[in-house]
Amino acid sequence: MEYNKLVRDKIPEIIMNQQEVPVTCVLNDEEFNCELKKKLVEEVNEYLESEEVEELTDIIEVLYALAKTKGYSETELENLRIKKCNERGKFDEKIFLIKKK
Repeated sequence: MEYNKLVRDKIPEIIMNQQEVPVTCVLNDEEFNCELKKKLVEEVNEYLESEEVEELTDIIEVLYALAKTKGYSETELENLRIKKCNERGKFDEKIFLIKKK
């Protein structure tokens, strides 16, 4: 079976433990960034279909990897998130903007 997609680091080991042989390659930075974007769409779609919390963890992991490609650590990304929350708020109040007059 062909997958042709970015997978987590331990997936080849898991496949080998199932007595199968993974065929893999290591992507260059440009390819990796492109595949991370595809992976983000894949994971968001999986969440939208299943609404399982585990899918949200996959999304977070992809976001951390994307941030790392931009030179940001998980901590720096979280700090940016907090800064934006302080400036613009969160989504706690469920506000839906209809229009501005």
